[in-house]
Amino acid sequence: MNPIKAHGGKLVNRIAQKNTAGMFSISISEDLANDVENIADGIFSPLEGFLVKADFDGVISKGRLANDLPWTVPIVLNVDKETAQKAKDAGDVALKTTHGEFAVLHVEETYTFDKTKTSQAVYGTTDIAHPGVAKTNSMKEYLIGGKIDYTKRPGDDPIRKYRLTPTQTRQAFSDAGWKSIAAFQTRNPPHVAHEMLQKESFLSCDGVFVNPLIGKKKSGDFVDEVILESYIAMINNYYPKNRCSLATLHTEMRYAGPKEAIHHAIMRQNYGCTNIIIGRDHAGVGKYYSPFAAQEIFSDYPDLDIKPLFFPAFYYCKKCLAFTNERACPHSPDFHEQISGTKLRSIIDEGQSPSEYIMRPEVVKVIQSYKKPFVE
Repeated sequence: MNPIKAHGGKLVNRIAQKNTAGMFSISISEDLANDVENIADGIFSPLEGFLVKADFDGVISKGRLANDLPWTVPIVLNVDKETAQKAKDAGDVALKTTHGEFAVLHVEETYTFDKTKTSQAVYGTTDIAHPGVAKTNSMKEYLIGGKIDYTKRPGDDPIRKYRLTPTQTRQAFSDAGWKSIAAFQTRNPPHVAHEMLQKESFLSCDGVFVNPLIGKKKSGDFVDEVILESYIAMINNYYPKNRCSLATLHTEMRYAGPKEAIHHAIMRQNYGCTNIIIGRDHAGVGKYYSPFAAQEIFSDYPDLDIKPLFFPAFYYCKKCLAFTNERACPHSPDFHEQISGTKLRSIIDEGQSPSEYIMRPEVVKVIQSYKKPFVE
């Protein structure tokens, strides 16, 4: 029996058999189609569809749904005015990608929204250089709210076999005998510092759930295959058996810093995790958020069932001769082995290998096996 309930008390299930023949249809992106599947599988519990206006307004004004339940990232379908009117008239609408129709949206309402206010609320900025703000500004002016029914999953690909539903992860944790599970969100191959942070969590939890984010990312981030394969290499070579579980989370990265940290926590609670690891600059981008903003925001959400595990940045200290952090190490940064994402990219681009104190050789080998390991 998993010790933690889904967010809102019950795992949502919106999988259903529906005939979409003859329905008015709307084409959506593969990324949004992933989120429709996430709704259907309960990863986004308690959402049963795209936000209606009262819920959207609550998320923007206070980071909560209309019923006051924590929710910080709007899950919405945006369309132009003509499509909004046709959808409203139709009542039920088929959602489709280039692979065909896969879901039905039961239209409850259509409404407009303030892009500037939305950007400020979710991303803490209106700077168009922020990828989330740029995306918000490019959205069409109407949103459609309503529940969905998911009718057809996409075809399998090599990465999707690692995708698990909350029902599956909860069963896996139960089978492993884990009662306390620490989730680890990642969008990068693992540094040794990430490994140390996860292993530190073994001291307080029965297992760690590594949950790489698979989906749209900004230019310069690592491609999905590199992230997944490098984690598999690290876990296989450096983790004790039955202490770490891995599954992919298929949704786009929003770079919303603290607001996204809450969103990440809610999804992992739905998977059955009791805790989530929140390190330095979680879900950040550029200089938009202070290094520990994603930790500080949890004080605004004491009603979350999943509890954060806060960690400072880990590094190797050549004076301590150990992987450590600022709480335990008194030495100056001159003795610290750590690396920024920008520096790592330049090392990889030049065909060189990072220090083994920064990245495990098995992980480096995976990255170097790809001609183009970064998103263009």
